[in-house]
Amino acid sequence: MNIEAEEGRRVGCSYPPTVWDCYSNGWKQMTGHFLELLLITVIMFAVSAPIWWAGVLDELEYPGAVLFNLFAMGYYILIIGPVGYGSFYAFLRAARGDGPQVKDMFHFTENYLNVVLARLLSAFIICVGMMLFIIPGIIFACKLAFVSFLVVEEKMDAVEAVKESWRMTNGHAMTIFLFGICTIPIALAGLICMGVGIVVSVMWIKATLASIYHSVKITQETGA
Repeated sequence: MNIEAEEGRRVGCSYPPTVWDCYSNGWKQMTGHFLELLLITVIMFAVSAPIWWAGVLDELEYPGAVLFNLFAMGYYILIIGPVGYGSFYAFLRAARGDGPQVKDMFHFTENYLNVVLARLLSAFIICVGMMLFIIPGIIFACKLAFVSFLVVEEKMDAVEAVKESWRMTNGHAMTIFLFGICTIPIALAGLICMGVGIVVSVMWIKATLASIYHSVKITQETGA
């Protein structure tokens, strides 16, 4: 990226890293790039379909369900997780006003191994926290909220991404926590809208988290 483009990006981030402002920017950019983000989200749901089938086979007590569940576990770790991280990169481009494209969600392939390891490491840390009376798990989840962006956009290794997310969220963990609380009524509203509204809810939530990351990053880089 050239200096002029980077400077333009910094000037373009005119909102502070607060819950209201980031949800506002998330909505603005989501509606501004609606069709592209809709297609990206639909692809993400389609990629996740085998996991849903695993649950159905479990409920039906299908004889091959155990083997299918083992396949589903590997599929989740090696495919769904990385594609999910890639979708966050596409939403980050939208949050910055860069104009997302479907191909952006496959940007993770440039750092695939670290994407897989970062997701596993983050999940392990959060699970350990959840076992310590839940609250530490919530704190860890807030502190690791930026891992997906760092490992895909900045191509950091897994450990470095975890450390950097922990550093970047200093002073912003409460904003991320409140963002997480707000996702609950948004998701419920999406489900109430005949179920299809959940797609729009997911789009808005992802665009908002990307907006938080972008705003925090620019704020720290510029010392604002």
